[in-house]
Amino acid sequence: MHPTITRMMEIVASGQEDKIGEILAEQVRFMPPTYWKTWTGREPVAAVLGHVGHAFSDFRYRRVMGEGKDWALEFQCKIGEFDAVGVDLITLDDDGLIDQFEVVMRPYKSVGALREAMNARVMTDARFLKFREALS
Repeated sequence: MHPTITRMMEIVASGQEDKIGEILAEQVRFMPPTYWKTWTGREPVAAVLGHVGHAFSDFRYRRVMGEGKDWALEFQCKIGEFDAVGVDLITLDDDGLIDQFEVVMRPYKSVGALREAMNARVMTDARFLKFREALS
């Protein structure tokens, strides 16, 4: 497995949101499952991913598939009372950093619960005032 993928799984498992920026490319692009908007840049993407760790509970990766620059990490978790299954689709750049990060999830009710939880967290985080346009 690629060292960046291993490190990402360690960061997620340990809840060390302050470490996520270390494995993101400067102009990383993040596509969340909750709306059709792309977050761009290490700082906003690290902030969003840090909040995701608090919105999920009982999170675990079930399978990891990939090689080279392209990876798919299947996970399961809970969002409030709802169970969810998803896949992190990750592309690494030439330096081995995460260049693109897309998340797909199901079922619909769980994705809705994630959107509500994330909006509640983000709207009370002062760091997001400067990223407000990305939320609309």
